[in-house]
Amino acid sequence: MNWLDLLLAVCFIVLGSGCTAIVLIGLPGTWVMIALAFGITLLQRVWAPADSEWLVAWWVFVVAIGIGILGEVLEFMAGALGARKGGASKQGMFGALLGGFGGTILGTFLIPVPIVGSLIGAIVGCGVGAVIGELRAAPDVRIQDTIKPATGAVVGRVLGAVAKLPCAFVVWVMLSVALVLEPARKLF
Repeated sequence: MNWLDLLLAVCFIVLGSGCTAIVLIGLPGTWVMIALAFGITLLQRVWAPADSEWLVAWWVFVVAIGIGILGEVLEFMAGALGARKGGASKQGMFGALLGGFGGTILGTFLIPVPIVGSLIGAIVGCGVGAVIGELRAAPDVRIQDTIKPATGAVVGRVLGAVAKLPCAFVVWVMLSVALVLEPARKLF
């Protein structure tokens, strides 16, 4: 049974590294990793003796979820802060935030290339959202005047995805170590 636990841990390490990579393009790899580790832990409970320890302690999941939330906040706020840095109004910042989120969803369905569609959708949505927000804030503004805030929103969104990557990496390492330690301790 311990060999099966180690096999599941190795599978998690491989799949988790892929989940970490997809975070960079705007997909929820951190949450997939947490769900996968939780599923493995529950599966282990099915065949483990009743008095055995859990593969991953509850507090590790709590910390992983906290780090995952931090990564999401960094990613979504970066587009809005980038728009602000580009001189956007509050409506432009809000538009960049909503546009980035909506663009991710629409891009996934409208551009049939896996992963690429989500990334393109998020970037375009962030820029378009900032432009729409700026136009709503001041109806007399020219479209040319919205380019700088939209560019800032797009750059912020890309940097947000890059900032989310270390959070996903930390979650992957934490869960990988937790999944390997308990079975390895019992085997050796």
